[in-house]
Amino acid sequence: MALKISEIEAKSIVTPTKVPSADFVINPYTGCQFACTYCFASFMGRFVGEGTANWGNYVYVKTNAVDLFEKEIHRLLKRNPHPRLSISTVTDPYQGVERKYRLTRGVLESLSRHRYKGRVSILTKSPSVLDDVGLLQQIEKAEVGLSIATSDDTLSRELDAKAPLAKVRLDTLRRLNEAGIQTYVFVGPLLPHMHLRPDLLDQLFAEIRNAGTSEIKVEFLNMPGHVRARLNGYLKNEPAEIRDVYASSQKAEYRALLEEQIRASIAAHGLKMRFDQIIHHAGAQSLTEG
Repeated sequence: MALKISEIEAKSIVTPTKVPSADFVINPYTGCQFACTYCFASFMGRFVGEGTANWGNYVYVKTNAVDLFEKEIHRLLKRNPHPRLSISTVTDPYQGVERKYRLTRGVLESLSRHRYKGRVSILTKSPSVLDDVGLLQQIEKAEVGLSIATSDDTLSRELDAKAPLAKVRLDTLRRLNEAGIQTYVFVGPLLPHMHLRPDLLDQLFAEIRNAGTSEIKVEFLNMPGHVRARLNGYLKNEPAEIRDVYASSQKAEYRALLEEQIRASIAAHGLKMRFDQIIHHAGAQSLTEG
């Protein structure tokens, strides 16, 4: 199916958030062409009239995002200290359409021009973030997170659908570190495969460390109804042991065992856990429900 790109105008671009690591979020796009099977953000489709099953097939471009941000940044600058900003939380700021519209770049240009001193955190799966290294170097507290669920490219291609391969993201991480940009890796979701294959966990953490990054954020798989439907579609052709471990992935006993594996591997590779906790979603449902 061809990607549908729609241009829209937003009413606001800086949104307050309850995420503990940020005060405001900025999402220049709605939708994401990377089409990751496990992505919880597919619920955003309801705000633009798209069904959750259509995730990955559309992107709504907020064409006035940069103009809006230039107006809204002044209220942020009046605060002391400057608020912490997160770009983006429910889309990828460097997906393919960014090369045409440059909305993320426009926001960064504004932050640089106004000498913004609050933390500016970007999360992406795309090497296109390297296009803006010069701007990131000009922002005092800029950091970039690369979202990498596995370093196994075969598994990455199965679940990350149209996103850049894991090896490309790891290379992007290395190049950001070489440029002096603060980085971290978002290991999210922590794939249940890791419970059966602890070597995959060790391999991922070793690759992250070798790329020059020492901080990771870990999140267990979040499975609200709209995610379960897509995962069930993926799992129907997988071996029984994979289906079984996904079905048990929301249980406290499973998570306790996997957390023990995670913390042991983190220590072995000299990594630091961001916020010293593994994020989990208590309200998530198992694959057998709904």
